Amino acid sequence: MTENEIIFDSIETFVFSGAAGTGKSRRAQYVASLLGADYIIDDGLVIHKGSIVCGKSAKSELNRISAIRRAIFDFEGHRNEVIEFFKEVSPCNLLVIATSDSMADKILKKLGMKAPSRTIHIEDVSTKEDMEKARIERYGKKQHVIPVSQALVRKNFSGKLVGQLRGIWGVNEEKETEKTIVHPPFSFCGEMHVEPEAIKQLTHFLALRTEQTAAVKELSISSYDDGVEIDVEISALAGSKTLLEVAENVKKRIMSGVGYFTGIDIKKINVTVAEVLL
Repeated sequence: MTENEIIFDSIETFVFSGAAGTGKSRRAQYVASLLGADYIIDDGLVIHKGSIVCGKSAKSELNRISAIRRAIFDFEGHRNEVIEFFKEVSPCNLLVIATSDSMADKILKKLGMKAPSRTIHIEDVSTKEDMEKARIERYGKKQHVIPVSQALVRKNFSGKLVGQLRGIWGVNEEKETEKTIVHPPFSFCGEMHVEPEAIKQLTHFLALRTEQTAAVKELSISSYDDGVEIDVEISALAGSKTLLEVAENVKKRIMSGVGYFTGIDIKKINVTVAEVLL
């Protein structure tokens, strides 16, 4: 399948998004119940009624880049396992948890799902005080929440299990649910920051190695809290491909390469052909 091919037209999708460390996983089961979602995708796992039914946790990865790639189903074997699972259980309703709307969109496209019928943001279901408390636990204590029991997480997770939380699933139901607090392995490696200059050099390298690109004339990176925007100006060689095709190929290569090697969410890439060389 291609990345934009929809293969699950019978699955209704929802998105629950918010910045990392704001308490999304704590509220995952509540939001799923609110929306009538049968399944939850959270950090690479497929969860059904508090149990892991498919996938692998991004929190089991040994570094942040691998964790991000795991969360967006960039690993082919992991992605195919989840796709085959949903072929068996569709039609159904699915809630995707992500750090941004664009990340959720990327996950849905990777899995062949259609666009969400509704998006809920963490601010819709959580107070500022609760989100700040969650941030302290994430960045101060390096604690993450997985919305399933500790026994199930133990089979899927290679980091340190810290403790358990209990809560209620849904608004009107009295069903108790369990959540597990963990220390992911990559938390012990300190914070990771990718400098804009490194992204620039990688972008320059990828653009130059695209067919009919003669030179990179201008290049700028705009950084945001949830990703980057890249502007590239190139000189193109006359050849079999049109200028539009050359620009599109440059864009695809940068999107794929920068996303793969850095794990950064690329919000937008603008490619301009400034001149044509014979």
